[in-house]
Amino acid sequence: MPNWNQILDEITAAGSTHDICRRRYLRRLHEMTGRNVILYYSGWLQKPRVQGTEINDEDKNGFMTVVHRMDRSRGLDLILHTPGGDAAATESLVDYLRAMFGTDIRAFVPQLAMSGGTMVACACGEIVMGKQSSLGPIDPQFSGIPAHGVMEEFEQAIKSAREDPATIPIWQQIVAKYSPAFLGECQKAIAWSDEMTREWLKTGMFANDDDRDEKVSRILRELGDHALTKSHARHLSSTRCREIGLKVSQLEDDQDLQEAVLSVHHACMLTFSATAAVKLIENHDGAAFIKIVRNVLVAGSPRQSQAGGFDSEPEIADSLEPD
Repeated sequence: MPNWNQILDEITAAGSTHDICRRRYLRRLHEMTGRNVILYYSGWLQKPRVQGTEINDEDKNGFMTVVHRMDRSRGLDLILHTPGGDAAATESLVDYLRAMFGTDIRAFVPQLAMSGGTMVACACGEIVMGKQSSLGPIDPQFSGIPAHGVMEEFEQAIKSAREDPATIPIWQQIVAKYSPAFLGECQKAIAWSDEMTREWLKTGMFANDDDRDEKVSRILRELGDHALTKSHARHLSSTRCREIGLKVSQLEDDQDLQEAVLSVHHACMLTFSATAAVKLIENHDGAAFIKIVRNVLVAGSPRQSQAGGFDSEPEIADSLEPD
């Protein structure tokens, strides 16, 4: 008979009701495809003011946890739902996944994979999207300020000053809000984003295409040019993603696969809505790296953070309980 500690370990491994449900659907998806499955989900929609929902270096630990002991010859189906995040962390994460699975990685986007999430999807051999799914522009941002927008503003200032010197005092006030090195940082960020995504597309999705350079250049122009996309928050549908040249499969073409993927997606959304989870990294065997936050209470009231949200204490858990 098991002792107290053994039973406690068994309960912990089983997880909460949300864990059990989510893991059941992950397992079903794996049994259907025969491939490794990892979900990489952010709760930024449900908890928009909480830090840690973006792609960051902490996520590498999560992926190391869930990749451990996988049969890597089975490839990887990566289910993505993320607002994007740090460029260096995105690059490191893709490098790690490719070191583990090569380019045999398929990205599923049930709803949104924006910014850095789009870059991760572009690093995969194929992207699977539904009619409700969206990718987004990959133009770099600095605290919400588009790097391309800064470049455009400087260029406009130079042009206006040459054409009408009387506008110089006006443009001086506008340009003065940027630090001296900011323009150079914007230029480097744009080049870095372009170089990373270009290399991933050339060595992955279009590795065997004779005209890959032309295809990749068009995709980067459409995804990375702020003048074309107009907004970093713009949602690009599966139809639009195919039009610009990405290799996108339609989730609705396989009804059973669609239901399996969306069941995982809905289980994740319900987890974020009903628990303290803000990020889920989990595989089909139930190995999980879950980030949760708890509000810090002071004198019975939530303490406001500088960002306008609640201060929170991040914790890592392998199972959840509702708030």
